[in-house]
Amino acid sequence: MRRAQIAFLGCLFLLLSVKASAQSVNSKRTEALPLAPSSSGCGGFAADDTQTGHGFDLANLDRSVSPCDNFFEFADGGWVKNNPIPPAYSRWGSFTILLNHNQDVLRDILEEAAKDKSATPGSNWQKIGDFYASCMDESQVESAGLKPLDAEFKRIAEINDVPSLQTEVARLQRGGADAVFGFGSEPDFKNSSRVIAAAGQGGLGLPDRDYYTRDGEKDQQIRDAYSKHVANMFKLLGDDDQKAVAEAKTVLAIETMLAKASMQRVDLRDPDKTYHKMTVSSLGELTPNLSWESFFKEIGAPPISEIDINQPDFFKEVNKALVSVPLNDWKVYLRWQLVHSVAAALPARFVDENFNFYGKTLEGQQEMLPRWRRCVQSADGHLGEALGQFYVQRNFPPEAKAHALEMVKNIMAALRDDLTTLDWMSPATREQALKKLDAMQLKIGYPDKWRDYSNYHVDRGPYVENIRRGDEFQTAYDLAKIGKPKDRKLWGMTPPTVNAYYSPLQNEIVFPAGILQPPFYDPNRDDAINYGAIGAVIGHELTHGFDDQGAKFDADGNLKNWWTEEDLKNFQTRGECIVKQFDSFSIEPGLNLNGKLVEGESIADLGGLTIAYHALQHAFESRPAPPPIDGFTADQRFFLGWAQVWASSTRLERARVLAHVDPHPADRFRVTAPLSNMPAFAKAYGCKSGSPMVRPAEQRCRIW
Repeated sequence: MRRAQIAFLGCLFLLLSVKASAQSVNSKRTEALPLAPSSSGCGGFAADDTQTGHGFDLANLDRSVSPCDNFFEFADGGWVKNNPIPPAYSRWGSFTILLNHNQDVLRDILEEAAKDKSATPGSNWQKIGDFYASCMDESQVESAGLKPLDAEFKRIAEINDVPSLQTEVARLQRGGADAVFGFGSEPDFKNSSRVIAAAGQGGLGLPDRDYYTRDGEKDQQIRDAYSKHVANMFKLLGDDDQKAVAEAKTVLAIETMLAKASMQRVDLRDPDKTYHKMTVSSLGELTPNLSWESFFKEIGAPPISEIDINQPDFFKEVNKALVSVPLNDWKVYLRWQLVHSVAAALPARFVDENFNFYGKTLEGQQEMLPRWRRCVQSADGHLGEALGQFYVQRNFPPEAKAHALEMVKNIMAALRDDLTTLDWMSPATREQALKKLDAMQLKIGYPDKWRDYSNYHVDRGPYVENIRRGDEFQTAYDLAKIGKPKDRKLWGMTPPTVNAYYSPLQNEIVFPAGILQPPFYDPNRDDAINYGAIGAVIGHELTHGFDDQGAKFDADGNLKNWWTEEDLKNFQTRGECIVKQFDSFSIEPGLNLNGKLVEGESIADLGGLTIAYHALQHAFESRPAPPPIDGFTADQRFFLGWAQVWASSTRLERARVLAHVDPHPADRFRVTAPLSNMPAFAKAYGCKSGSPMVRPAEQRCRIW
C-alpha cells in the first residue's frame, strides 16, 4: 500500500507539503518532488570549485558565532541572512534551491515536448508534452469547470444503501481520493518475497489525527479555519451559505471519528504494531458491515486471499460508522473527498481557496507558486519515469553514476569495518548485521528497467481528466502487484528527485540522480566536503538499515528479530539516549520535538556522519594529508560539508506542522545534535569541555 510503503522508507528529507494540493496542480502524486543539478552554482552554494577551491562558499559563514557554541549558526548563519524565504515558499534551503534549478531543466524538456506536434501518438514524448500543455491551458480549465466531475457527483447522490456507499468509496479511491481508508499493495512483512494486499487508516483532510484531538488554542484555530475552508469549497460547488456551513460540520464530525480511531505517528513507524495479516474470510468477523469482495471488485484488485490490516481498531470503528452514520452524511463527506482530491486541478476559484488554507494558513506561504512550476511538479508526479528518462539523458552522464557508485562502496566498506569492531555487539548479532549489509541492494541514478506508461491515456483535453486517469492508472499499477513476487527493480522515487531512501522491506538504498550534484556531491571537488555532504547522506541511508525500525528487518527484508536479547537491550538503551536529546529541542515555547518520532532519522544522521568520517580518514591513509583550504583543515571541511546540506530557513507555521508529523528533525538540529555527540568534531574545532557543542561524556550518544 502506498501509505505503508512511504511510512517505512528511511528518507533523507521530507519533500511532501502538509497537503500536496496546496502547491501542486494535482493533489495526489507529489511524493517525489524534482530537483536537479546546476553547473553555475545554487543560490549561496558554490557548485564550481574554481570559486572557492573546495566546494564551500565562505559567504555562508557567520564568523561572529563560535563553531563551538552553535555550529549551524557558524556554518550557515551567513547563508540564512543572505537568503530570505521567498513569498511562495514555507521553507527555503538547499533542497528547495535545487528544486527550482531542476524545475528549470524539466520545464525546458516539457515545453519542447508540448510544442512538438509531430510526436508519435502513445509515446512518452507525446504524453509528457500533452500532459504539460493541458495543465498550462488555464482557459480550458475554466471553461470545463466541474463538468468532468458531473458523473461522479451523480453517483454519490444516488447512494441509497451501505453496499452502494462502499462501491462509491472504492470508486473514489481508485481515482485518487483518500476516502475513509487507504488500500493497496505491500510486500508481506514476514515473507517479503511476495506482495499482498494491505488496508490502513486514512480519510482525513488535516495533516494528522492529533489536529482533531488536541485541545490547544492553536489547534482550535486550525480546526476553525479548516471548517471554514470546507464550507467555502461547498459554496463553490453551488451550495448556499447555511447548507455549506452545516456540511462542513458534518465533514469535521466524520473525520474526527476517523481520527480518534487512528494510530498516532510514533506507532505508525513501528512495523510490529502495523502488521496484522489475516485471510479475507476472517475479515467478516472484524468488519461484518463491509463487503470486502465487492470492494475488491470495484477498485479493480486481482483475486485476494489474505490482507494486512494495518490498524484493526480503526476498521472496527469504520465498520460501526458504515451503519451508524446517516447515508446523507456519508454523501456529504464523499462530495468533499472528491472535490478535495482534485481541487488544485479545477478552475482558479477552487485553486485559490485550496491554497488559502493549505498554503497560507497551515504553511505560512504568502503567495502561490507560478503555474508552470506546479505543472512541472505534477508532470513529475504522474509521469515521473517517462519524464525522468529525458532528464537523465541530458543531466546525468554514465561517468557521474560510476563516481557515485564508487563512493557508496567506500562508505559501505567503512560501515563494514564499524560493524566488525563495535565493542557492544556480540559475535552472533554481528554475523547477522554483516549478512544484512552484504545483501543490501544499491540503486544509483535511475532504474535499469523503465516503467511502462502505455496504459495511461494522456491528451490535451481538460486537465482534471488527465489527473483522474493518471490516478486510476497508478492505482491499477499498484494493485497489479498483489499476489506476485516482489519486483526488486522498481523504484520509489523519480530520477530527478533530490532525496534518497532506504527500504527495509527491500533491503536497498536508492540515490536518484537529482541528489548526486552540488551542494551534495561533485566528483571534482575536495574529498572532505564530498564525504561530509554526500558521504554522510550515503551513511545516513545505510544506517537506516540498523535504526530503531530498520533493525527489525533481516537481510531478506523480513520482519524478524536477528538480535541476541542482551544486544537488543543495549541497542534500545542507546536509542533512548537519542530520544532524550531530541525531546529537549524546542521549536517555540511550549512545542518541543518528539524524540520518539524522530529517533530513526536522528540515529541515521549520527551513524551516517560517524561512518563517513571514518571513511574519509581511511581515504587519507593512502596519501599525504591534504593541506588546509581557506584556513580550514580537512576535518573541519568535512563538518562544513554536512552543515551546508542543511542551510535553510522555515516559516513558523510549517515548523509547527513538521514538529507534529515529520520523522525528520528540524534542519538546525540535524547539524548541531549529531556533531555535539562526536569527539572528532570537538577535536577538529578545538572545542573545550563545557562548550555548547560538546556534550559531557556521560550524556554523549553513540550507536554505530
